[in-house]
Amino acid sequence: MAQDLKRLKRIGWGVRSVFALGIAASLAGNVLHAADNGISQAISAWSPVALLLAVELISRIPARRGALSAVRLGATAVIAGIAAWVSYWHMVGVAVRYGEADSSAYLLPFSVDGLIVVASISLVEIGGRIRTLTETAIVAEAVSEPTPAPADLVESKPVYTNEDIWGPEQPAAEPAPAPPVKKTPAKRVTPRPVSAEKVAKAAAKMPDAPVSEIAAKAGVSVSTARRHLAALRVTDASPSAPVPAETPALAAA
Repeated sequence: MAQDLKRLKRIGWGVRSVFALGIAASLAGNVLHAADNGISQAISAWSPVALLLAVELISRIPARRGALSAVRLGATAVIAGIAAWVSYWHMVGVAVRYGEADSSAYLLPFSVDGLIVVASISLVEIGGRIRTLTETAIVAEAVSEPTPAPADLVESKPVYTNEDIWGPEQPAAEPAPAPPVKKTPAKRVTPRPVSAEKVAKAAAKMPDAPVSEIAAKAGVSVSTARRHLAALRVTDASPSAPVPAETPALAAA
């Protein structure tokens, strides 16, 4: 397919050269027939130039089916008819002026106009075939190209880190160490013995009883009851009032 495309392009350039040669011959006949001034020569040269541009447009730009395509082809045909009519009589006049016989002078322009017609049709045909082959090659290439797997897409995608975007992270400043908290040791409380509880309950029930009775009631010895009663008096004593050493009942005991 690639070889056919190259061959058609080479043929296209050859046909375009033939078409340009025919336009040049028609252009020369029109200019020679015109009066010897620039304006007359430009007016006479316009018809072949217009035909050249029209054929280049329809050969290079693809045509679509519809009214617009028909209008474009119709306008090109009108331009070609005007150019053929004008160049035919101009070339007849030039041929007669430069010594051609009557029959030759009237037949020679047909060779030029016929060459232009054949070359223009060939250009349009080759342009269409080149476009068809090009579109086919593009579609075949798109179909034959493998679709990348998701893994390939993931691998090909660059991964950016925060360091790539914002630069290297600055080391965070270490916080100052907190001052050590000085802990106050808790005061150890010695639990009250069971005998002290018994003595305290017996003394509360019998506040005026002697120590011996309180000891008997609590189930402890007299010395133990006396020791616990002394501790109770120290604990329950008011800070502002003096605590007597011993109650009369205890002294009596």
